[in-house]
Amino acid sequence: KRIVAGFVGRFDDFPVHQLCYNHSSTTAQELRLSIEEQDELDPPVDGFQMTPFHVLCSTDEPCREILQVLLEKYSHHALGWKDANDKLAVD
Repeated sequence: KRIVAGFVGRFDDFPVHQLCYNHSSTTAQELRLSIEEQDELDPPVDGFQMTPFHVLCSTDEPCREILQVLLEKYSHHALGWKDANDKLAVD
């Protein structure tokens, strides 16, 4: 039950994560606007300690345009951040 509870509403407070998760229906412009609304230099980290990079890269076929926006908008050092499972976004 605890695991399921973690997934229910997982992205409610993380709109950038939600857009990355739904990358196949997200435009680069939508993502840019959402990131700009957050007004953060570093990417947000969810309850699983995942950044938007983790969310995007965990999909079967990450969208290159969405990845490019993340790389433009967030500091590259975030690629070295590990999630709760001690994994980098590119692992």
